[in-house]
This record gives sequence, structure tokens and C-alpha cells, in this order.
Amino acid sequence: MKIVSDKNNLQVLHEDNHIIVVNKRVGDIVQGDKTGDKPLSEVVKEYIKDKYNKPGEVFLGVVHRLDRPTTGIVVFARTSKALTRLNELFANRETKKTYWAVIKNKPAESQAKLVHYLKRNEKNNTSKAHLKEVPESKMASLDYKIIKELNNYFVLEINLHTGRHHQIRAQLSAIGSPIKGDLKYGFDRSNPDGGIHLHARKLVFIHPVSKEEIKIEAPVPDEVVWRNA
Repeated sequence: MKIVSDKNNLQVLHEDNHIIVVNKRVGDIVQGDKTGDKPLSEVVKEYIKDKYNKPGEVFLGVVHRLDRPTTGIVVFARTSKALTRLNELFANRETKKTYWAVIKNKPAESQAKLVHYLKRNEKNNTSKAHLKEVPESKMASLDYKIIKELNNYFVLEINLHTGRHHQIRAQLSAIGSPIKGDLKYGFDRSNPDGGIHLHARKLVFIHPVSKEEIKIEAPVPDEVVWRNA
């Protein structure tokens, strides 16, 4: 994947008049929250304002989010027209999302489809995966396959069928294979950077204005386990 720009710690993967796609780093928040930390959306606005010498407020629409400890592809809309159409694409699951995850405990099957019912706990910001439907739960489905074996870990490629809160993290934890560094979902120790080894690797969607098929691939973080993966 050609990187369009890598300025101000912002790795731009695709950019045109209507959309901008960036490779999120560990610790970035996509949109402002109660922490008060500067969100990725503001960093992207500053990048656009600086690059194009735009006066006044820059429009930028948040289309979807990634958890703070994860990395990878995030799409933003640069026009209201693009935002409306992208919101529909993501809401209707008309996108193809592929993630990579590093785990320590090998799953029972090298590839499988996982179906759980996820119930969110707002108090501790987690989701619990159940095999059967429980009150206030939502069905969650994904496919995974092992794509590489490392010395101490396994790399999974995951295709999402639904988009639930902490879905991949909760479902992999439920089968005894929590993601490396994910203390919240049962991994035994944290990563030095506070992140987890979950990366939004590929995204395929139809451009909201040109109607062309857009294929994005995000380089993995420059870190020893990811480099081996």
C-alpha cells in the first residue's frame, strides 16, 4: 500500500476531495471523549488545514471508530455528501473489513466461524460473549484463520460479519485465545506501549462519490512481533 503522506505522526493511506484514510497508532482516540486528549479527528483537520491553506473551520466527518489500544485503518469524510453515504455503507455492512490479531493460545481449529451473543457492560466498558442469546445481547459473527505461526504466538486473519462493541476482543477471549496485551479480556500481561496486537489491516468499499472500488491496506506498527508477523 502506497503511503500518501507521513507528516506530523499522521500516516495518510488515501486522500481525495471527499475522503481521507489514515493508519491509526496505538493510543490515538478517533473522536474526542471524557479524557480530554486530542483526538485523531483534530489531527487530521489540522493536516488538511495546513496542506491546503484552508481558512476557517475544516469539515471532517467521523464515519467509524477503532478502540484506543488498536491500530489500523480509519476513514474520515471530507464533505457532508461523502459522510452521509459512508455512514450508510458502514451501517448496512457494505464494506469488507479484515483484521490481524496476534494471540498466544492456539485455537482448537485453525480456521472457523465464531457466533456469539455479546452483552455490553457500560460500567467497565467491556462486552461478554455468550454462546446462547441472553437479555440485551446482540448476535456477533466473524471468521478467522491462522495465517502465521511465530515462536510464541499465532497470527490470525479475521473477517467481520457484524460490528459489535469490542467484538473481536470478546469473541477471541471466549474461545481461550485473548489478544496479546489485552488485559481487559484475559491476556496475562500488558504490552509496553499500552496497546494490544489487533490491527485493522484491510478495507474494501465503494467510494461514496466516484463509485469506484477502493481497496486500502494499512502497514502494521513498527514493532518486533508485528515485524515478524
